[in-house]
This record gives sequence, C-alpha cells and structure tokens, in this order.
Amino acid sequence: MKLAPHLHRLGNDVVACYLIDTDEGITLVDAGLPGHWNDLQQELRSLGKTADDIRGLVLTHGDSDHIGFAERLRHDHGVPVFVHAADAVRTRTGEKPKTAMGPMRVGPTVGFFSYSLRKNGMRTKYVSEVVEVADGDTLDLPGSPVIVQMPGHSPGSVAVHVPLADAVFVGDALTTRHVLTGRTGPQPAPFTDDPAEAIASLERLAQLKASWVLPGHGAPWNASPAEVAEAVRQAR
Repeated sequence: MKLAPHLHRLGNDVVACYLIDTDEGITLVDAGLPGHWNDLQQELRSLGKTADDIRGLVLTHGDSDHIGFAERLRHDHGVPVFVHAADAVRTRTGEKPKTAMGPMRVGPTVGFFSYSLRKNGMRTKYVSEVVEVADGDTLDLPGSPVIVQMPGHSPGSVAVHVPLADAVFVGDALTTRHVLTGRTGPQPAPFTDDPAEAIASLERLAQLKASWVLPGHGAPWNASPAEVAEAVRQAR
C-alpha cells in the first residue's frame, strides 16, 4: 500500500514493514513475518520492480516478527541485512530475555497469534549474516536512512529516519495498536525488555523531523515525532 511519495507499507495494523522506493533502488525497513514475502512480491510488481532492485534491509530490532523474510532475501538475492550491533545476536539466534506479557484481552491476543500463524510466524529463519550498525550511522542505501538508537524494547532497538520519505520508522519503540489489548493510538509496546528505558528513549525520537511515524504494529501515524512521543508518555 502506498502511503506517500517513496513510501509503501507491507502487511497491516497487526504486523507491518515498509518499502522506500527511489530512482536508485529500494530500501526495506523490517521484514515482518515469513508470509509477508508474498506481500513484498505483489508490491514490487505494482512498481514494475523485483527483489533484485532491493539494495538493503534495515531492521529496527531483531525480534522474530520483524525478521520474517530477511534470511530468504539475503540468501536468495544477496541483499545485506543491517541491524544495530546490540541486537546482532538476537537476529542471528533468537536469543532474548523473557518479558512479562502485561495487560491483554482474549480477542486481540488470539487475533495476533492467529495472524502470525497464517503468515508462517512459526517458521521464521534467523539471519545467518548481518551488517552491524551504530547510532548516528547514515547508510549508503536508497533514501540515505539514518540510525537513531532507541534502546528499551531491546538493547539494539533503533528508529530509522528517512528524510526523503519524510518518515521515521520506529519498530517496537512504540505502538499505535497494542497487539494484546487491541487499544489504538500511540502507546508503549508490549514484550519490552526495559519499559523505563523505552520511555526515556522517546526523547531521542522527539528531536527528529518527519510527518510520518511508522510502527511495526498499528496504523501509520501522520504526526510529528514530538507529538507522538508525548502521546506515548501520556498513555503509559
């Protein structure tokens, strides 16, 4: 789905990832679930392009519902996968601490896990090789994405700021639809390693300039990062 010039979303409000289309090629941000591979192919066809036009995949963090088709893209098409160094092990192995689920409602929780199953979420392959990045890096990829470290959800969680698309991709640094309660609007994300650190990291988000804040779960939010960050603080 096209959101704005250069900016496309794959998936839906349950699980989403993003495509940045430029004359120099395509950059992906996150890789959703394995079944989103078909969504990617459909979006590429609509643009008259193929996976060979993808120059890189940038992960906001290393959780399984963000790395879905990453290894397939890397192995079959030679696309490099970029992730913050602090989440490299998580991306390669799935090793992570257990976190409390927190509040939940039966309907939305069942819906989230059912959608994950339909999109082959139990068949995620971890990424054999990654390119480690650091806070402040500007990657040599279409759109010149900038890495902004936002630890909390995971040690290597990042926002990906792409001025060309007037957008910042936040992964699970926040959510606009809680997958376990169904509550909508900017708010803290569940399954977060360190909730207090995640809230503190919002200060970094608030300093960015963009018109779109794009989470891994929930609707795209057409507002400034500062407005979204404040809304999350108020909702916690």
